Amino acid sequence: MKYLITGGAGFIGTNLAKQLLAEGHKVVVIDNYAGGKKDDRILTDVEYVDGDIRNEADLDKVCIGINGIFHMAALPRVTYSVENPDLTHDVNVNGTLQVLLAAKKHDVKRVVFSSSSSTYGGTEPGQLLVEDNFVKKPMSPYALHKFIGEHYCRLFSDLYGLETVALIYFNVYGPYFDPEGAYALVVGKFLKQKKEGQPMTVCGDGEYFRDYTHVKDVVSANILAMQADTVGKGEIINIGCGRPTSVNELVKIMGGESIGVPPRAGDPRFSGADNSKAKKLLNWEPTVKLEDGVAELKQEWGVE
Repeated sequence: MKYLITGGAGFIGTNLAKQLLAEGHKVVVIDNYAGGKKDDRILTDVEYVDGDIRNEADLDKVCIGINGIFHMAALPRVTYSVENPDLTHDVNVNGTLQVLLAAKKHDVKRVVFSSSSSTYGGTEPGQLLVEDNFVKKPMSPYALHKFIGEHYCRLFSDLYGLETVALIYFNVYGPYFDPEGAYALVVGKFLKQKKEGQPMTVCGDGEYFRDYTHVKDVVSANILAMQADTVGKGEIINIGCGRPTSVNELVKIMGGESIGVPPRAGDPRFSGADNSKAKKLLNWEPTVKLEDGVAELKQEWGVE
């Protein structure tokens, strides 16, 4: 197959492209490198196109002959969206609409949309999030943008027959992450701080729980969502480890000292995935434990 990855020069997109190539598929990437161009993320056998998902002409160039689109391009930083709601809305909402319109125009079979656990908003401690019976209350513009994207995908399936699936990611980490980037989250930032001999900065009291999910598992979920005949009608599916871990516990796993900093606006206290829908529809389960994933990264970075 020939697949397009929007934002494919980023952290998750690079891991996905690498796996698609390994499985014998052709890969095209459109990216404007808003998150920064990293030489180690440029794969030899991928066709990279410098373009903007908001631009119809740019999308026309890359959608010809494409079987499926993995839509990952976004401005994904929560804090940045709070400070710049207009720009982030334009990229995250209008850009998603343009991708769906291009898919419809060029007879692309399926679009797999990358959404975020931030769409859920705050939850009660210990409450695992279920896709279909939870009233979402986004706490940031970015979270709202992804929520809108989920429903744009559903509408394009209902109204136009375009196959779509929305995958809700829970705090992705792993190889190719940018320690300064949005997806690095605390795992990447802690790793960088530890390597530099600095204390790990913990927001507030550190009792913020997140469902850290290895990028290898996110990649496998994307490929299953693209290829499975059990989905394609606008389904919204959690992709998370299912084991929420506090920032304080993460410090222990990383092994180091910490220092407190003020909490960030728009951050919910607790976020954890109920994976039952992914298991049922995609036959997907997480395979990488947080301790193992962190150990792998520490080894890669030469951190003890």
